[in-house]
Amino acid sequence: MNLIIQGLEIANSDLRELAKLAGANHIERITGQAFRLENATRRELVAEYCADAELDFAFVEQTAQLSDFGLVAMDMDSTLLAIESIDEIADMHGMKPQVSEITQRTMRGEIVFAESLRQRTALLQGLHQDALQQVYDERVRLSPGAEIMLQRMKFAGLRTMVISGGFTFFTDRIKTKLNLDYAAANKLEIADGKLTGKVMGEIIGASGKAEVLKSVREKLGLRREQVIAIGDGANDLKMMEEAGVSIAYHAKPIVQEKATYAINHVGLDGVANLFTWSASS
Repeated sequence: MNLIIQGLEIANSDLRELAKLAGANHIERITGQAFRLENATRRELVAEYCADAELDFAFVEQTAQLSDFGLVAMDMDSTLLAIESIDEIADMHGMKPQVSEITQRTMRGEIVFAESLRQRTALLQGLHQDALQQVYDERVRLSPGAEIMLQRMKFAGLRTMVISGGFTFFTDRIKTKLNLDYAAANKLEIADGKLTGKVMGEIIGASGKAEVLKSVREKLGLRREQVIAIGDGANDLKMMEEAGVSIAYHAKPIVQEKATYAINHVGLDGVANLFTWSASS
């Protein structure tokens, strides 16, 4: 196996000690924040060491290449984006604390997503639709490394998709901005220029995300093993189960427990660093 070590600051002493712990016989630099420790044979003490050193780690098959995959599916809020868009909309309406509390309970898996979304959306009733554009213009930020990751994914031939329990107002714009192949989300009901506090149609929650991913995967003729899914909250788990490789990105504990790999310290470009990719990308 290769042991991939990533962090904002990686000391040479940490790399040497981790190589020793893992029985690796060669250290290769991938980027300034990522290193590949080759031929790792032991796992026992690596997780504990990396937790203390604030480093991300992943044991990956040596033959695994980014081009082995055909699709990457990403959650939007707090994954592809560094914000929770519904919380920022609520801030425009003076309701952010109430909405944020429900959001966090949902991420931890304490509330069923569909009911959570209905509760949060109801609190937005009466807000003028112009606030959505204001949030997009003033608040939306990509997560660190997002554009680098997508560049490498596309270079390797992967299709890209954002699947969100949030709203199409944002996913449609993000899809265009980042030149993504697919986007799916919920649609806000608007009447007389104001939000009604309701969601139109069937809510895309945990099961809906999984169904969207499965549908696109089958449309592309891909096997489960050819899909990467990235998420951070409990409502991403079913979507992540539809992928061969799942990534918990700065995620809640319940997601980290079930994911193939967890990234807690570096940005989204860390996803691409797990697999061999061409330097020209």
